[in-house]
Amino acid sequence: MLSAYTGKQVRAAEVPLLDAGLGDVLMQRAAHGLAQVAAAELAASGGVYGSTVVVLAGSGNNGGDALYAGARLQRRGAGTTAILTSDRVHADALAAFRAAGGRAEQLTDSNLDDLAARTAGADLVLDGILGTGGVGGLRDAAAELVKRTAAYGRPGRVVACDVPSGVNADTGEVSGQVLEADVTVTFGALKTGLVAGAGARAAGRVVPIDIGLNETLPTPDAYVLEPEDLRSLYAVPRPSDHKYSRGVLGIAAGSAMYPGAAVLVTGAALGTGVGMIRFLGPQAVTSLINTVHPEAVCSQDSVGESHVQAWLVGPGATEDEGQHQRAHDAIASGLPTVVDAGALPLLPETVGGNVILTPHAGELAALFERRGNSVSREAIEAAPADFARRAARETGATVLLKGSTTVVAAPSGELFCQTNATPWLATAGSGDTLAGILGALVATNADNDDVAAALGLPPSSRWGALAAAAAMLHGLAGRRAARSGPVVISDLPSYVGQVLAELIPLRDP
Repeated sequence: MLSAYTGKQVRAAEVPLLDAGLGDVLMQRAAHGLAQVAAAELAASGGVYGSTVVVLAGSGNNGGDALYAGARLQRRGAGTTAILTSDRVHADALAAFRAAGGRAEQLTDSNLDDLAARTAGADLVLDGILGTGGVGGLRDAAAELVKRTAAYGRPGRVVACDVPSGVNADTGEVSGQVLEADVTVTFGALKTGLVAGAGARAAGRVVPIDIGLNETLPTPDAYVLEPEDLRSLYAVPRPSDHKYSRGVLGIAAGSAMYPGAAVLVTGAALGTGVGMIRFLGPQAVTSLINTVHPEAVCSQDSVGESHVQAWLVGPGATEDEGQHQRAHDAIASGLPTVVDAGALPLLPETVGGNVILTPHAGELAALFERRGNSVSREAIEAAPADFARRAARETGATVLLKGSTTVVAAPSGELFCQTNATPWLATAGSGDTLAGILGALVATNADNDDVAAALGLPPSSRWGALAAAAAMLHGLAGRRAARSGPVVISDLPSYVGQVLAELIPLRDP
């Protein structure tokens, strides 16, 4: 599991070391790591010697890091040019850059177009214009430089220094022009803004560089689950288990209008692994489920008549009064409940953290609107971590906000950000499969209060950790499916099984 921090947290962690006179040491560590990653990128596409490198250097320490890294590349045979986007630059770093043989030019209105063309034509660009303290995005000539560079074409490779310039390190919000990176080399610790929202898309591959802050970093702002963490969060059957102890998931999904949603959610839950499924719905839908998934026990029973460990309600349950009643009763049952799609409007004023909401940005905007708060879908998509946390605080629920990056917020404050998804999952039914995966993980862990303890997380984060695990598993399965071409959502459960078989010892010894 990776820990992520806000830019403010990282800057505060640097203060004791800066006060001890170690500022230059930190910068040299950062520059060394940046140069190593940049050299590896160049080596993969022809080599460092004879390559062309452009350093975009701003006024802050990020500009200094980039200049020192550029000097190292120059000494290895690269032809380096530094474009100084501010009148104020790190003097020692600029001197070292020039001493190594690098050429520096001040960005002006008169040379802007020429420098943009040279930036676009470079084999590699080091983006050190803004760092973690940058707020409001690029301005004036720097913004115009990035805009014109994009008009000329994309450089061979772009390596961002700490964060891509224009990305808010705390939230992932992007303001104005951003030179999207192939790789972001981030110093001291992973930043939340690199794994949330548009910032995650702009960052490319993220490489954290240890510069010696581990002893001064506070409690993380966010967490990112890694594939091996599934071994701690997935409930492998024990020899003593039977179908009831393994976990029974109750599902109230589908309707006459959307019967397919019921098939998808049930198939995803079965493919993830669960002891038993009790499916409740109208006769036409239960007949379809019995045909496609004969393992499921189907009926038109009520929630109160059904013994389960967890509930999943809402997918495809549009304009079906019976399903709405079941969703209402499941939410009120006190059992862990995944609330998706058509059941989201039924949410009461407050619930517990064992109720897991799975909206996309539009559905979350509608949730806020029903509570008297007007928030646009675009605003939520720009700052998903902030709005997921706000929704968790206001409802008391655990909130899984779907998107290109999935953000999970627990009402107790823990935040998870997962960037595992592939764009090929942007297709109808994808959310239904995610809900089914989550429902299975919740049902099989319903009685395990300490499921998050193996990751060093408090009990209050258990539902958030399981929701993040579901998002990760969904994304990994989607990536595996996409190797064969466009993803067919009804086939996704088989790929879920493949991912689980690879990551977890599922077979008997």
